[in-house]
Amino acid sequence: MAGPASSRVARKIFLIATEESGDRLGAHLMKVLRQRLGDAVNFEGVGGLAMAKEGLRSLFPIEELSIIGFSAVIKQLPKVLRLIRQTVRAVLAARPDVLVIIDSPDFTHRVARRVRARDPSIPIVDYVSPSVWAWRPGRARAMRVYIDHVLALLPFEPEEYRRLSGPPCSYVGHPLTEQLGLLRPNAEETARRNGTPPVLLVLPGSRRSEIRHHMAVFGEALDRLNAAGREFELILPTMPHLLEGIREGVASWQVAPRIVVGEQEKRAAFRIATAALAKSGTVTLELALARVPMVTAYRTGALEAFIVRRAVTVTSVILANLVLGENVVPEFLQEDCTAEKLAGALGEVLSDSPMRRRQLEAFARLDGVMSTGNQPPSVRAADIVLATLRRSRRSA
Repeated sequence: MAGPASSRVARKIFLIATEESGDRLGAHLMKVLRQRLGDAVNFEGVGGLAMAKEGLRSLFPIEELSIIGFSAVIKQLPKVLRLIRQTVRAVLAARPDVLVIIDSPDFTHRVARRVRARDPSIPIVDYVSPSVWAWRPGRARAMRVYIDHVLALLPFEPEEYRRLSGPPCSYVGHPLTEQLGLLRPNAEETARRNGTPPVLLVLPGSRRSEIRHHMAVFGEALDRLNAAGREFELILPTMPHLLEGIREGVASWQVAPRIVVGEQEKRAAFRIATAALAKSGTVTLELALARVPMVTAYRTGALEAFIVRRAVTVTSVILANLVLGENVVPEFLQEDCTAEKLAGALGEVLSDSPMRRRQLEAFARLDGVMSTGNQPPSVRAADIVLATLRRSRRSA
């Protein structure tokens, strides 16, 4: 029988997260691992502010990897390769009991492959699956060489890994399912959501490049809607570092939005929203869980669009559609992302239309589809990390 935590040999866990979303996942995972192991755990690795609060001293600031778009990656490639080599050296020097890579596969998987090649005894867990079900499905089989277990955020992913002959994969749950109380309205907020004029959210993206691609066409669509006599209250949630670009983008809009800043204000806007116009991405799942019908769109640069078009294998890029298994949310991509088409779809989603009713009926099923029982995602993730650690040759 194991003695108290303080008398056991401390486990060393190396974590790598290079984006804010991964940093939050890493922080929750660290918290549960510390609850499980007490003082008998040491953390090393790469992370942001949230993981720093849990005691991680990052090898480098994750802002050094805030690179968006293929052309930007090419320009920054020497720097990225240097940071990959630095991280690999740190993992090998630490000789951890387990390495946990979190999202950001363009960086973390390059580290994992190099670590596995040089020290196969280090078990590696991948928290957040790369989108093997959407494009480059051959990655799943390739991951078997250097990944011991995948922790999936989406319920359909384990079956996809089995189908694609990938490594073991377990659904641990999406962190959004722990925030339903913040996304769904109380009685007063429900009254506003159903009131007049309807509240329309505009979500052009969380990155500067996305905002540049979407602001003009979103504004034109809203102008068309307004010119057609539709009344609506416009709210645009954003984050502090994007505020300047947002203000510049809305300057030419005929209908001025109320701009709200920060995560708390964004959640409050979700709770009163009647409908939304959103850039495709995780926000579509967030809106679906908040039960806000939506129209989605995406535009990107010509080079990136050319590459992605030839690689994507799914019938929808909308997470809400993929999780539900049916295309209930309309999506307007690249040349289909026009003011005329967006305005027409928004007119429907703001009305008591078949499109709106179909979305609401589908969104009501999400709780069941995404359920993890009584265990929060971070707890399920921590249990698998510890099980992988115990099965490794290091623990034998």
